[in-house]
Amino acid sequence: MSYLTLEKVGKIFGSSSVVSDFDLAVERGEFVSVLGPSGCGKTTVLRMVAGFERPSFGSIRIGGEDVTVQPANRRRIGMVFQAYALFPNMNVRDNVAFGLKVAGMDRRAIAGRVEEMLSLISLGHLAERYPYQLSGGQQQRVALARALAPRPKLLLLDEPLSALDAKIRVSLREDIRRIQRELAITTLFVTHDQEEALSIADRVVVMHRGRADQIASPLEIYNRPATRFVAEFVGTLNLFDAEMAQPGVLRFAGLNVETPMALTCRADEKIVVGLRPETLSLERRTEDDLSVTGTMLSTSFLGAVIRAQIDVDGRVIRLDMLNRGAGRLPPIGETVELRFSKHDLLVLSN
Repeated sequence: MSYLTLEKVGKIFGSSSVVSDFDLAVERGEFVSVLGPSGCGKTTVLRMVAGFERPSFGSIRIGGEDVTVQPANRRRIGMVFQAYALFPNMNVRDNVAFGLKVAGMDRRAIAGRVEEMLSLISLGHLAERYPYQLSGGQQQRVALARALAPRPKLLLLDEPLSALDAKIRVSLREDIRRIQRELAITTLFVTHDQEEALSIADRVVVMHRGRADQIASPLEIYNRPATRFVAEFVGTLNLFDAEMAQPGVLRFAGLNVETPMALTCRADEKIVVGLRPETLSLERRTEDDLSVTGTMLSTSFLGAVIRAQIDVDGRVIRLDMLNRGAGRLPPIGETVELRFSKHDLLVLSN
C-alpha cells in the first residue's frame, strides 16, 4: 500500500478548475518531484496535501489514514517554502527548536534534537546567528532543519530553491537529496525547473492544466514522453510534421521510415516527430541509419557543449555536440548532413 495517496483529487476556485482528477501514489521514503509551468496547479496540489486547502472532490490518505478534511496542524507535515519564512527575532537555534517547543517537548530533548538537526545541515557553528546574518542558502537550510525537527510524516517543499543563485541552488538541492535519503522521509518537491526535478527525484509528475500528463522516472520522462506537452516542456525538442505513409511507415522531412515503435495512427493522419538535439550528429556513427540535409546557421560555444542551429527546409533544427577540444565545425552557410537513428524518434500526436 502506498504511503501517500491522492485519488481523483480536484480543486475549484470560483468558476475555475485549478486541479482535475489528479491521481498520485507515493511509496514510503520516495522522493517525488511535481514539475510544471506557472499556473498548472502544482502548488495547489501541495497545499491540499499539507491541509492548507481542502479538495473540492477526491480523497487524500497518508499512511492509510484519510486526511482529506483533517486540519493542517494534525497531519504532522514538514513544509519548506520559497521565501524561507524564518522568524526574524529568533536565532538559528530557536528557529529550529520552534516546532518542538510548540509540541511541548522536554527542554533537554529539544536541545538534543536541535543539535542533531544543525549537524545534519552543517550549520552548528552559526547557531546563535539571526536570519539577517545568513545567506539565502543558509536560511533555506535552517528552514529545512526546522521542518524536519518534529519528525514529520511527510516533507513538502514548494519551490525552495527558486530565490537562490545558480551555484547555491545546485549545492542545496544535492543537500536536500542527501538529507532525504539519510532520513528516508517521504517527500514531495514542487518546482518549475526541469533540471531540479530530473536530477534529484525518484519519480517526476509532469503537470499540465491541472492534470498529471505523465508520472514516471526521470529517465522515462525525458526519453519516452507520454504527450507532446511533456516532450516539449522537459528538455529541448526538434519537431517535424509527419504522417503515416502506410501502416508501419512514417513520412517526414522527405524520408519514409519504418517505425520501430508500435503506432495506432491512421494512414495520412497528421502527427509530429521529435528529435532531441543530442541525438543528432554531423559525423557518421554506427547506429545512424537516417539523415537530412541542411545549411549551417550558427554555432554557440557553451563550454562542455557546442550548440548548432541548422536550416532544414526552412525549419531551424538544434544540435548539441560535446566539445572534445579538437575537430572542425562547419562554417556558417555550409551544407551539412544531420545524421540520426530511427530509434531516437519520438512520435507524438499533433
